[in-house]
Amino acid sequence: MRIFVRLAVAASAMLVSASAMAADQVKLTVHHFLNQMAPAQTRLIEPWAKRVEEDSGGRISVEIYPSMSLGGKPNQLFQQAEDGIADIVWTVAGYTPGRFPKLEVFELPFVHLNDPVATNLAIRDMLASDFADEFKTVKPLLVHVHAGQTLNMVDAPVRSPADVQGRKIRIPGRVGGWVVEALGGAPIGMPVPDVPAAISKRVIDGVMVPFEVVPSLKLDQLTRGPGEGANGERFGTAVFIFAMNKAKYDGLPDDLKAVIDRNSGADFAREIGKAWLEAEEVGRKAYTDRGIDIAKLTPDELAAFRTALAPVETRWIEDAATKGIDGTALVARARERVAAHAQ
Repeated sequence: MRIFVRLAVAASAMLVSASAMAADQVKLTVHHFLNQMAPAQTRLIEPWAKRVEEDSGGRISVEIYPSMSLGGKPNQLFQQAEDGIADIVWTVAGYTPGRFPKLEVFELPFVHLNDPVATNLAIRDMLASDFADEFKTVKPLLVHVHAGQTLNMVDAPVRSPADVQGRKIRIPGRVGGWVVEALGGAPIGMPVPDVPAAISKRVIDGVMVPFEVVPSLKLDQLTRGPGEGANGERFGTAVFIFAMNKAKYDGLPDDLKAVIDRNSGADFAREIGKAWLEAEEVGRKAYTDRGIDIAKLTPDELAAFRTALAPVETRWIEDAATKGIDGTALVARARERVAAHAQ
């Protein structure tokens, strides 16, 4: 009889242990708007997911849903993270205009110096002090930029502001729209996956994007005139958000919170900055393999763009003031932090 009792107790203990282990398993869903071959998935989300799964000893599993496969539109992704429709999203801050009025400072022309590593770390420095109120509904895992916007046209390189006048240009967000307006063009807002069809149908004459998206969008087959400054200077950038539903994060055991935190720190910001620079070279090669030259602006040509785009910063500072934001101080702080990390 005692043997049966001991066996029963042991079996019960095993069931309790198995039940506790099952309860400790966490599945995280990640939703984004690009296809599974884009650098956002292959260089950011997949490596992060693998590290988190391994660091958690298999207690966390990550399922990735590209191309809006959980439903909705790209401009709804941040809301999906807030609402828990997806546990984690990767999205563009500019897809939700007005939602990130302070973070927008990093989209301004000639603020991030075309150095995504330095800019990622600068944003990280300012998250708690300057942008905390813009992320109070989510757990930010990474806020980052790409190498900067080039003007990729369907016919010829852009070498002066006059080359943009009257042209319809796809823009990534509000500040990008101001850039195009300052150059005399007509800004057209749309998610980047819609760009190939829009170019093919001549809905737009060009697009503001970095080189890293060229292969996935086949822009090397659709555009003829990418351009940048001689030292890689660009016309602003886009800010991306990799964020987790706050309730999902808060509900994790402390040791699994630590796993998420360990894999979402400064080293991650550096890694993604470097990865985006490497992806830029892949995009450049897509053009050069087709015999398409990347226009390098002379100092005088770049100076003309700087002059034409100076009002964009003034406009942003004036607009920020209407929201009670000291835009002048924010621009100065952003530039100071970028410069500090670029050294």
